[in-house]
Amino acid sequence: MQLSLPIEPSPREHPELRRGARRHVVAGLFAGVGGIERGLTRAGHETALLCELDPAAAAVLEEHFPDIARHDDVRTLRSLPSDLTLLAAGFPCQDLSQAGMTAGIDGARSGLVMEVFRLLRRRRVPWVLLENVPFMLHLGKGRALEVVVSELERLGYRWAYRVVDARAFGLPQRRERVYVVAALDEDPRAVLFADEIGPPPEDEGDQPRNGDSAFGFYWTEGLRGLGWAADAVPTLKGGSSVGIPSPPAIWLPSGSIVTPSIRDAERLQGFPKDWTKPAELVARPGVRWKLVGNAVCVPVAAWIGQRLARPGDAHELPSRGLPIGSPWPRAAWNVGKGRRTAPFSAWPKRSRPRPLLEFLGEPTVPLSYKATAGFYTRARQSSLRFAPGFLAAVRAHMERMGRAAR
Repeated sequence: MQLSLPIEPSPREHPELRRGARRHVVAGLFAGVGGIERGLTRAGHETALLCELDPAAAAVLEEHFPDIARHDDVRTLRSLPSDLTLLAAGFPCQDLSQAGMTAGIDGARSGLVMEVFRLLRRRRVPWVLLENVPFMLHLGKGRALEVVVSELERLGYRWAYRVVDARAFGLPQRRERVYVVAALDEDPRAVLFADEIGPPPEDEGDQPRNGDSAFGFYWTEGLRGLGWAADAVPTLKGGSSVGIPSPPAIWLPSGSIVTPSIRDAERLQGFPKDWTKPAELVARPGVRWKLVGNAVCVPVAAWIGQRLARPGDAHELPSRGLPIGSPWPRAAWNVGKGRRTAPFSAWPKRSRPRPLLEFLGEPTVPLSYKATAGFYTRARQSSLRFAPGFLAAVRAHMERMGRAAR
């Protein structure tokens, strides 16, 4: 199943448009390669402005959104379109991610989220959608999220946020992200908390279930973390800023260890294959891994877009107060009566999953001897616990690749 979504949906493709669902006019800041905007368009909304500084990402936007106004540097954007009803921003995560420099919300990149609030002070847009990594809930005792929601509260917004996993939408990628929805006059819980299914039982511990499954991991790790996923790949990473790819590895049932192609990586984010190929006009091909790793998962954005078009009834789960200064949970809100939290899962939906082996549609590449040997050495030195047979498979693959290189 290749996820290929039309850029300009017709009313025939989207019956909700015929039924008078709300259609937002969207500005996408830090648009990257357009994951949020593609998802929102799929739900029937209209993008009026895209703002992206990176030349490689901008080349992708120019190819796929040719008729939409674009701006490069958010710091020089003076104001938002007058007819705007939704401001979307997957603001930079480099200073907030566990894999990054963890400089926090004051970092040069992630601190650019303050430009969002500068623009909102000039024009209070009815709805706001923000996206970032879940590590922001913990880094610096959650200071980044405190800054974000406090700014929203000062501007008069009601807000809700939730951690959502891309696997809930049938993609074999273990990718959790925080989505914040804020509204001036309406209840954002009707968007984020209208759907709740809970994780599947087998998600407990994410251990191997049978001999036919593939397992994804990051070979660049091995001392402090593994980045492991059963029948899926772990979160796709941005990789190097100079175009050095950072694909995950996949342990196949045969014992071989391979890496997926960039075209399958695009599909793992919900894009059609070769979505990021226009980036090669201005950058090295490896930069496509950075663009895909930094992108917002399209089906998740489409789900939020559908709920923005047709809000539902928020699920009633036992909630409790969340005093300022408390640790941030995985879901919370403030609709003007104080901060509260309830045990919403990262699974609002549960689309039919496809096994990772079945999902992969492009040729894979064996993990090189050098990469395998480096990971094996680090893994042996670490105190991490590995799945039964995994390290033996890594060693066997390393020996095969070593013999092939002679």
